[in-house]
Amino acid sequence: MSRVGKYPVEIPAGVDVAIANGILTAKGKLGTLSFPLSDDVETTVADGRVSVAPRNGERRARMMWGTTRALVASVVKGVSVGYSKTLEITGTGYRAAVAGKNLELNLGFSHPVVYPIPEGITITTPRPTAVTISGADKQQVGQVALDIRRYRQPEPYKGKGIRYDDEQIRRKEGKKK
Repeated sequence: MSRVGKYPVEIPAGVDVAIANGILTAKGKLGTLSFPLSDDVETTVADGRVSVAPRNGERRARMMWGTTRALVASVVKGVSVGYSKTLEITGTGYRAAVAGKNLELNLGFSHPVVYPIPEGITITTPRPTAVTISGADKQQVGQVALDIRRYRQPEPYKGKGIRYDDEQIRRKEGKKK
């Protein structure tokens, strides 16, 4: 029995959830998200809750039970509250700025790195060394953060680069004289 799947997802006020043709659609103040439901699980909306149950006792149905419930919870939270990730930039002269629909990063290269901001994502720079990525889609927010981090990953000797705000960098000892 799934420990995650057996609990229904509460639908907060201001969020509408509908299921049609095997696609779950959630509408909230931050937008509309939808995803296809698996044929192995039965998903129902009733009394302000979304319930997920396996259609049969097969292994795949039991696996998709918890996965589908987690995806439904992610979509409902995304359209009501949203998701955000913060990146910290460390290094002399390293900085970021939002210019129109692009994020401009100075990361020690001979040229600035220009990252086009995708639709549905909001990027702000509260400080020149901090980048906040927010949006309704959890997967898209994480992917954008990862794409930006890959331009200059943190190195272990001086700690220079782009890291998540809660990430711990394992530092190495340098050369000894």
